Amino acid sequence: MTQMTFSPDGLSGGFSGPSGRRSSYGEQIAQVADLIASKGGTWDGINAESVARMRLQNRFLSGIDIARYTAGIMRRDMAAYDADPAQYTQSLGAWHGFVAQQEMISVRKHFGSVKRRYIYLSGWMVAALRSEFGPLPDQSMHEKTTVPDLIREIYTFLKQADARELGILFRDIDAARAKGDSAREAELLDRVENYESHVVPIIADIDAGFGNAEATYLLAKKMIEAGACALQIENQVSDEKQCGHQDGKVTVPHEDFVAKIRAVRYAFLELGVEDGIVVTRTDSLGAGLTKQIAVSRTPGDEGDQYNSFLDCEEVTPDQVTGNDVLITRDGKLMRPKRLPSNLFQFRPGTGEDRVVLDCITSIKNGADLLWIETEKPHVGQIAGMVDRVRAVYPQAKLAYNNSPSFNWTLSFRQQVFDEWQKAGKPVAEYDRAKLMSVDYDQTPLAAEADRRIQTFQADAAKRAGVFHHLITLPTYHTTALSVDNLSKRYFGEEGMLGYVAQVQREEIRQGIACVRHQNMAGSDIGDDHKEYFSGEAALKAGGVHNTMNQFA
Repeated sequence: MTQMTFSPDGLSGGFSGPSGRRSSYGEQIAQVADLIASKGGTWDGINAESVARMRLQNRFLSGIDIARYTAGIMRRDMAAYDADPAQYTQSLGAWHGFVAQQEMISVRKHFGSVKRRYIYLSGWMVAALRSEFGPLPDQSMHEKTTVPDLIREIYTFLKQADARELGILFRDIDAARAKGDSAREAELLDRVENYESHVVPIIADIDAGFGNAEATYLLAKKMIEAGACALQIENQVSDEKQCGHQDGKVTVPHEDFVAKIRAVRYAFLELGVEDGIVVTRTDSLGAGLTKQIAVSRTPGDEGDQYNSFLDCEEVTPDQVTGNDVLITRDGKLMRPKRLPSNLFQFRPGTGEDRVVLDCITSIKNGADLLWIETEKPHVGQIAGMVDRVRAVYPQAKLAYNNSPSFNWTLSFRQQVFDEWQKAGKPVAEYDRAKLMSVDYDQTPLAAEADRRIQTFQADAAKRAGVFHHLITLPTYHTTALSVDNLSKRYFGEEGMLGYVAQVQREEIRQGIACVRHQNMAGSDIGDDHKEYFSGEAALKAGGVHNTMNQFA
């Protein structure tokens, strides 16, 4: 058996040997063979190579293993981005393990590697699609355990993608040996030794922590134990939490948020995931309310700065009533404006200043990545805030939500319209309010807007410090769109042709692995196990009469 060593990048499969070094495939077989031999013949029915294969197909034995492994990936990627902003990372939101699995299988198929591609786990999609209460808005009303459950489910499917693909390699190795093709066997063994896992980092949404700092800590532990290496927490009030793109958002003073940042970090450290990533999200750009007035101990501290943004009116002692809440500002007695909801209001136009203060405070207290929730995708707007943060912390980096809540077409067409108009270019043929119209699709303005949409991620990575670009809800929308198209055709005049022409035929021609759905669901893995366990007596499903052979 050819002995091979593992590549040192941490992305290949393998087994830990006695010295802590990863054992090669051949070494592992030899070790298991020695163990079997030591049992005096009672384990002779066990095949050492089959054991080695099963171990390689299940290299991650716990969620903590996954969290440590993927945290290392993110740390290396962050360092690479610091050296070269072109090395930004991306993810798509997934609401089911199968969806996440197909994302990574597709990435491997089209790009050859899953490097710099992650998975985002959206609280919005969990609320809308995974709660036992039925579809819910993104207001932290869903069961908090649904998030760690989904993390665990996603990694179950990603590990199964590894097992399936490695199983195909093992079958090919056996076929090469049967033919005496040693060159082909060596090539396949090398691919096994240097196998890149489908297991990638998950950035998981913990909302506003689902309660106080202790509740945040307890939930963070569950999410890390399920495999999450990066947790994203936002600075809204837990019991008033809103989707970042809805109205009515209420933020908390920094001391409350910092306690939750620390709670997440403690959870990572307790579980031995020292490279765990804390992503702090500020919703202050679109949040005009706070539930509390911050505690200020010294003039100019973070509490004082937070309160400086409150919308207040000056009062004299004789104007004070027993129900008033008062602060001092520049030696003056001030009454913060309090709404009927008992919430306090910030001054209009202070959103960007509050975002910058939020970001600086978060980094100062251990945040690894920032998330600025905006109302539109605009590189200049993001960069303007990030430049101010980087004046204090030059290595500040963002995760940015390329949200489906934005009307990307209209936003970028209007951006181009405004720039052209300011530069004196002719725009008389365009109606700014109606730029979404299909009538403009073939115009130079639309072409320029589409070019900017295409380069938005690269531009924001270079100019605005965006290390990670994510889309929160893409598979929610693609599912709705694809099901609508299928239903329209299948239940209409096309009948079965609506499925065959638009789905199955395209799966075959585009090489979509799921066209062999029995294989994707693990049937061949099960057959391998049956053969391991029962030998020639195994009753396998993948025989000549299996209709999946039509897609071989």
